[in-house]
Formats: sequence, structure tokens, C-alpha cells
Amino acid sequence: MSMTAILATIALAAATPGTGTVTGPSKGASSTRPTVVLVHGGFVDGSGWLGVYRQLRADGYPVIVVQNPTISLADDVAVTRRAIAAAEGEVILVGHSYGGAVVSEAGNDPKVTRLVYITAFAPDTGESVATLIANPAPGAPVPPILPPVDGFLHLDTTKFASSFAADVELHEAQFMADSQVPWAVAALEGKVTTPAWRAKPSWYLIASEDKMIPPAAQRAMASRAGATITETPGSHAVYVSNPKAVAALIERAATATLAKK
Repeated sequence: MSMTAILATIALAAATPGTGTVTGPSKGASSTRPTVVLVHGGFVDGSGWLGVYRQLRADGYPVIVVQNPTISLADDVAVTRRAIAAAEGEVILVGHSYGGAVVSEAGNDPKVTRLVYITAFAPDTGESVATLIANPAPGAPVPPILPPVDGFLHLDTTKFASSFAADVELHEAQFMADSQVPWAVAALEGKVTTPAWRAKPSWYLIASEDKMIPPAAQRAMASRAGATITETPGSHAVYVSNPKAVAALIERAATATLAKK
């Protein structure tokens, strides 16, 4: 490649909107299967999807893992839309935790045919993560979120494992705690305008031992969305601790016969 061509390529990449990163579609998977796009939540990055990614790849699904900056909902939606654009053909859009808000908005892309929520927020029109957590039910566990610093949130590292990842190997949970991604208050406050679950079929995995999003709240959001619900024992990090169960739900969504909402 000539130096002129290289510089042109760099310029084109620099002009691409959005600050997050997106892995390209995985190679070697069957082109007849839909592409699964995985969207992480707050405090973590896309590496937590590794077990789910491996299972889906082994079963022949192309997979794209989104790396959202979690600075604003609008920017995370833009990054996720870039991932959808990079996929070939039909897309199954999967979100964990705050990633549920992202996929609720980004899922309106016409390439997205199914939505999967993994212990995730599923906001309605005008709702945000902030509004959904504003009035917790009496007795509900309170996530150990520290006061914001420069507009960003962290979880108390000493309480991360018990609250976020109680069923994850302790050394891995500690790594997750020590490698937290700052989560902007602005991202929590980003409001969904048109929730894709109102027009597209959705599936929802409830983690019955979640200490971040109470299972009762998960059931309420899943029922409101008209989702096909599966419940399994697990913490908020069930996608890390039990990737086979998460991949199985995604594959059930992929093979389900679609009915109009």
C-alpha cells in the first residue's frame, strides 16, 4: 500500500463518529446465522463477554463485542450502531445491565430483529437508568456506588464482589473490581426516546441472586416489554459466571419463530 493510501485510510478512520471501539465480525462463523452484537454495562468493559463469545463462536455464530465508553447514552448508542453497521445481515442485539438502555435505543436499527436483555435495564420512553433506580423498593439491596468524582461513578472495590459478582471466582471478581471503567453520571441520566422492545421481540434473563438490579425490578421490566423470560440462579455478573446459560438464551432467541408485536 502506498503512503498516500495509508494516510487516506487513517484520515477516514479519524473521521468516523463515536469515541468507543468495536471489534469486527468474527471470522469463520456461519454466514447463515445472525450476527450477535454484545453490549456491556456500567463499571465493566466488553472483556466480560469472553465466555459467552466463545460459546457462541463454537456454535457457529458471528459475534461482535462493543466497547462503549459509558460517557453518555447518546455516544454509546452511536458506537453500538457502528457495530450493527459492521455486521452482515440480521443482528441479535444483547445488552447487560446499563447495556439494556443502550440496546433499547440502538435496537431500532432495521438490521436488528431481536433483543436480548441479560439482568438489564429496559427503559420505556423518557426513562433512564437514573429514573429506574430512583425509588428502590423497601428492603432492596443498595449497590455500593461511591459519590461521583468529576462526574464519574465507581463501586466500592471492597464490596464489588459481594454486590456485582458474588458467584464469580474471587480472583476474577477482584480483578473486575480493580479494573473498573468509570461510569459517567450523564450516561445514567440519558433518556431513551423510542424503546425498540415496543416493536421487536425480546428475551430476558433474570438473575435470581442479583444485588445490583433487584430481581423483582427485572421481572417488572421484562413483563412490561413482553419479553420471553428465563430465570436462573446467579449474580449480576451471571454472563461471566454462567456463560453457557446466557449463550443458550441468545441461541433460543436466534432460532425462535418471530411473531409480530
